Amino acid sequence: MKVKRVLIDSLITLAALAAAFALSIAFQRLDVEEHITTVFVFTVFLIALFTDSYFYGVAASVIATVAINYVFAFPYFAFDFIDPVNLVSAVIMVALAMITSLLATRLKHHKAVIAESEREQMRANLLRAVSHDLRTPLTTISSASAMLRENKAALTPEQQDSMLQSIQEDAQWLVRMVENLLSVTRIDNATMKITKAPMILDELIDSAVTKFAAKYPQPKVSIILPDEIVVIPMDAILIEQVIINLLENAVYHAKGMTVLSLQVLTQGDRAVFEIADDGCGIDENRLKHIFTGCYELQRDTASEKKRFAGIGLSVCATIVKAHGGSICAENRKEGGALFRFTLKKEDASDDEQ
Repeated sequence: MKVKRVLIDSLITLAALAAAFALSIAFQRLDVEEHITTVFVFTVFLIALFTDSYFYGVAASVIATVAINYVFAFPYFAFDFIDPVNLVSAVIMVALAMITSLLATRLKHHKAVIAESEREQMRANLLRAVSHDLRTPLTTISSASAMLRENKAALTPEQQDSMLQSIQEDAQWLVRMVENLLSVTRIDNATMKITKAPMILDELIDSAVTKFAAKYPQPKVSIILPDEIVVIPMDAILIEQVIINLLENAVYHAKGMTVLSLQVLTQGDRAVFEIADDGCGIDENRLKHIFTGCYELQRDTASEKKRFAGIGLSVCATIVKAHGGSICAENRKEGGALFRFTLKKEDASDDEQ
């Protein structure tokens, strides 16, 4: 990554200086040479702003000073740093490069601090969600298993079967919770970067829907995909987790749902995933915080509280953000909820290669 950053910064510097040089030649031919220094000063400013270290801005200021003095100042094609105008121009450009680089560095540091703060908030929200959501199923499993062990003879076969079913359901839910947590741990918290590999959209959707249908035979998922082959760089396991989480969310919370659909569209260089239902929709007060895991639980029963786990959607947001995508939720005008997330497709040039 460091080598790539150096190459990018070097190309930015060379391209900007080449553009400034070409523009200055044009100004010289148009007999407006008084603006040439301004062009190079502005170029140095841009280079210092868009590169990562002081070196490129300072180097650009030195090159610009030499170019102005040697090519665009009289006597032409000869160095003359005795002239106060040339000397002042050189000092101004070097100072400007240093100041701009300093300000750019501080700005980047400020952005890094904000990003780290957001990650810490995300981790805190996930921790709160886990602490709350694990308590209820674990208590249910512990109580039911203790009852079966200590008072088995006093329970009817139907009661025993009901308790065993409850234990099984809670255990399965805990497995899903652990899968979500493991998905989050696959993401580097320090850099929010993941390892991507090209994945064909049809294969991703087929795998995710098959796993979902194995656990939830009803409802049937209506799938709409683009006609063309779409390849998306991603961590397929993580994105599959996002799709399953969003489908499960509809199963648990879209009361009255009769239709569940998964549609993928292509818009420019993006693939847009949409999971929609025709259920009861989402409370407007929850929409603003639905992906943070920190909105209030307003259900009354232990089962519903357990199912209304903010961590699933928090995990979705974390994974999509780590892929450089975006995610949102809204209520449909015709009724029900719509969850949408986007991922960048593979470049056409990459496909050809």
